[in-house]
Amino acid sequence: MDKRKRISSVKIFLIASVSIAVIATAVFFVCKTVYKTVYPMKYTDEIQKYCEEYNVPESLMYAVINTESGYDENAKSKAGALGLTQITPETFRWLQTKTGEKYSDSDLYTPEISIKYGILFYSMLLEEFGDTKTAVAAYHAGRGKINSWLKDSQISPDGKTVQNIPTGETHNYAEKVLKAVSIYENLYKKELNK
Repeated sequence: MDKRKRISSVKIFLIASVSIAVIATAVFFVCKTVYKTVYPMKYTDEIQKYCEEYNVPESLMYAVINTESGYDENAKSKAGALGLTQITPETFRWLQTKTGEKYSDSDLYTPEISIKYGILFYSMLLEEFGDTKTAVAAYHAGRGKINSWLKDSQISPDGKTVQNIPTGETHNYAEKVLKAVSIYENLYKKELNK
């Protein structure tokens, strides 16, 4: 191979390499933009404030709100859960006994109140169960259900964490929230306070 052909081959290789790098970078930024559309960070002031106050990871609360309501402050579930964090009125009233505050059930449609009480509830679940997956399952299925599962060695071999969630709905919910936590942590590394 003569010198001209070698130089030509090197040029083609370099042009192809640069083109591939430019395309890969563009695809990365497009994908990141799409992910940020699907997994946005909204209500950042409220989430940061109450996550810091109650020692709950911000990524968990963004994941929960995104999964529960898709950031729709007027969301209402078939089970009667309300607002951004989809708390049932019964749970909301119980949580108010812990804070000494008094609100009406419709106040769950107020973003700051829904966020505050959702984070407060998660702080209690994380403290009670000591494990994120178990706390997420408890948020969905209820504390009583989780406590009964912890007594079953098929569900909880260690009696402390729920390893094998027996109901499909709660299993799928927990998986969805935990996946969203991971996505938030990867997308917003700089923005999140850990």
